[in-house]
Amino acid sequence: MRILFLVSSMHGGGAERVAATLANAWSRRGDEVILVCCYSGRGRCDQALDPGVRLLWLADRIQGPVWLRPVAKLAALRRLARECRPDRVLSFLTNVNVTALLALRGLGLPLVVGERTDPAYSVNLEPSLRRLRRWTYPWAHRVAVQTLRGARHLRQVAPGVRRVAVIPNPLPDGLPDCRAREPAGPRYTLAALGRFNPVKQFDRLIECFAALAPHCPDWDLCIWGDGAQRERCLRRVRELGLEARIRLPGFSQTPWEDLAHAHAFVLNSRVEGFPNALLEAMALGLPCVATDCPSGPSELTLGGRLAELVPLDDEAALSEALLRVMRATAAQREARGRAAAESVRARYGLDAVLRGWDDAWKTGDGMNGVGGGDDAPRPMP
Repeated sequence: MRILFLVSSMHGGGAERVAATLANAWSRRGDEVILVCCYSGRGRCDQALDPGVRLLWLADRIQGPVWLRPVAKLAALRRLARECRPDRVLSFLTNVNVTALLALRGLGLPLVVGERTDPAYSVNLEPSLRRLRRWTYPWAHRVAVQTLRGARHLRQVAPGVRRVAVIPNPLPDGLPDCRAREPAGPRYTLAALGRFNPVKQFDRLIECFAALAPHCPDWDLCIWGDGAQRERCLRRVRELGLEARIRLPGFSQTPWEDLAHAHAFVLNSRVEGFPNALLEAMALGLPCVATDCPSGPSELTLGGRLAELVPLDDEAALSEALLRVMRATAAQREARGRAAAESVRARYGLDAVLRGWDDAWKTGDGMNGVGGGDDAPRPMP
C-alpha cells in the first residue's frame, strides 16, 4: 500500500508527533509512506522517523514569483500526486486539508482529511479559510476528527460533509508501561503539563491549589511547560508566598518520567483538540482530575468513571475533586490509576487507532471510528 501523507511541518507539535507515530507504524507493517511537508519550506524534522518513511518538502517543487506561490503550490502538489500514484492520501490540519482538496480535485484519489482541533473552536482560522473548509470538505473521501463531540461540531461548520470518522490520537511510541505503584512520600505531587496559554487556565489552577494548600500540607503542585503566561504565573506564586509548594520548572524534556514520579494529574483546560497529556497520564496509571471541556476528557474518562470529571467553570467542583484525590489513600489512588490505564491502553493503543484509519478509507457514508464507552462513535442520523 502506497500512502501519501500531507502535513504542515515536522517540527515539535502534537500533530507532528501523531503524524510521525502513524507514518512509522505504516512503514513498519510494510506500507510505502511518502510524508510531505507542505508549509514549512525546506525546514527541519524534529520527529524520529522510520528509515522506510520518505520525507519530502513541497517547497522544493514550487517555482515562480512569490505572488504566484498559492497557485504554484496547488500545481506542485498535483504533479507530486500524479508521480507518486498513491493508493491512499491522508492530510492533517485545516490549511493543508483545503490545499489538498483543491489540488487533487478530479484525480480520483481516496483523500481522507484530518481535523486536529475541535472544529467549533478553531479560533485562529482566517474567515477565508473557514469558508474554504465549508466548501471543500464535502469533496473528501472522509473527514476525520478526534472526538465524537468534534464530529457534531464538524457538522455545524461544514454541514455538507456526509462521511465522518472519529479517530483519536494513539498512545505514542515509547510510552512506558503503567507504573506498578505510586511513588512513596513523604511529599506528594499534583502534576499538570502543557503550554502556558489562556485556554490551559494554569493561572486559575494556581489560585485553586493555593486555597487548598493549607488543607493538604504534604502536597505540592508542579506545572511543566512554557509559554507567554508562565512569567505572570511565576509572579503570582511569589505573591502568594508559595514558591516552596508550587513549582513551574518550564518545558520538560522527559515528560513521561516526570509524570510517572507524580502522584496525581490535573487538566483544567477551557478547550482541547485532544488532551494528549491527560491520555498519557491515565496510561501511566495516575489518578486524574479533568474539566469536562470540549473535546476529549469525557470520552477518555468514560463520562467520569475513570477519573474525576468536573463541570467547566465550576471552581468549587474542581476543588472538591482535587481534595478527594489528595485525601485518598495510596491504595485507592493506585486502584483508580490502574483501571484508567487498562481502559485507555485498550481503546487508544496503536493497533486500534490504525484499524480506525484503515476503515476511514473504506467506502460507505455515515460515521465510523474507535473509542468505546458511552461516548463511542456511532452512526449519526
